[in-house]
Amino acid sequence: MYGMRGAGMRASAAALGAALLVAGCSSGGGDDKNAGARITQQPKDSDPFWVNPDGNAARQVAAYAKSGQDSDAERIRKIAEQPTGEWIGPENPEQEAQGFTEAADKAGRTALLVLYNIPHRDCGQYSQGGAADGNAYRAWIDGVATGIGDRATMVILEPDAVLHLVDGCTQAQFQEERYSLLNYAVTKLKSLKNTKVYLDAGNAGWGHPDQIFQPLQRAGVAQADGFSVNVSNFYSTDDSIAYGKQLSAKVDNKHFVIDTSRNGNGPYTEGRPDENWCNPPGRKLGETPTTKTADPLVDAYLWVKRPGESDGTCKGGPKAGEWWPTYALSLAAGSGS
Repeated sequence: MYGMRGAGMRASAAALGAALLVAGCSSGGGDDKNAGARITQQPKDSDPFWVNPDGNAARQVAAYAKSGQDSDAERIRKIAEQPTGEWIGPENPEQEAQGFTEAADKAGRTALLVLYNIPHRDCGQYSQGGAADGNAYRAWIDGVATGIGDRATMVILEPDAVLHLVDGCTQAQFQEERYSLLNYAVTKLKSLKNTKVYLDAGNAGWGHPDQIFQPLQRAGVAQADGFSVNVSNFYSTDDSIAYGKQLSAKVDNKHFVIDTSRNGNGPYTEGRPDENWCNPPGRKLGETPTTKTADPLVDAYLWVKRPGESDGTCKGGPKAGEWWPTYALSLAAGSGS
C-alpha cells in the first residue's frame, strides 16, 4: 500500500511567503487584486486555523468572478474559504514560516504548516527530492523554527517519512539517519512556545498499526503532540478514526489529526492499485477543518493536502503540487455548501 506519493510542495510557496511577510497580509483579503474573492476567516471557536486569502484557490475565485464564471467561482470558493496546509519549500524556510505565521497571527488564528523535506523523500516517485543530506535538513528545520518563533502554529511533520521506513520504500542505509532527523525535528519544533507537532503515521489503507507503532516511537512521537493520518489520501473519516485509535492505543494514547481534504467519497478502487492515490477521479471534498470532531482522541479535521493541487503527472495532471483548476472544480462539484 502507498502513502501520499505525490502530495507535492507548493511551487509558489517562497514567493507567497515573502509577499505575506512584506505585506502583512490581512485576515479579510480585501485588497484590489483579490476583491472578487473576498476570502475571510472561519469562526475561531470551531476552526482556529488561518485561511490564506491569497492562496491558489482564492486567486482562482477572483479570476472566475472577473470573467463572469460565477458558478465556477462559487465552486472553488468551497476550497478557498477553508484553511489549508502551507507546505514550506526548501529554499527559504525561515522567510516562508515567518510570513505565514505572522499573517495568521495578525488574523488571530493558528498557522498550519506542513514540513516535507526529509532526505530521499518519496522514494523516487512523483514528489522525489528533499534535503541534500542530514546537515542540510537540520539547517532547514532550524530555519523553520526561527521563522515560527512564538506564534501559534500546528506542524504536520514529514508525510510518509515513517511509513516508508516500514513498507521497504526507504533503503536500509538511510533508515537510521531518518529516525535521527525526525527526532531532531520534533525536539526542535517542540522547543517553541506555541507550536504543536504531529508526526505523520500513514493511513487506514496501507497496513495494520502493529507494523508502524514501534517505528513511530523511534521517530519521536512521545515528544510530539500526536500523529497525523490520511495525509493526501482518501480514506473515510470513520476508517481514519478507527485506524488512528488503534494506533493511539499502542503509543500511550497519543491524540491525532485527520486530513479530510478530499475524502468525501472515500478511496478510489477502480484503477491501478499502485496509483489509486494519484489524482483519482470522482472524489470530493471531505469534512471542513474543525477542532470539533467525532472523537476526543481526534484533535482536528484538517485540510493538509491543498484541494485542487495535483498529486503528480498522472491521469492528465500537472507536476506534483501545481494548481489544477479542472480537478479542483471536480472535487467541489459534489460537495455541499
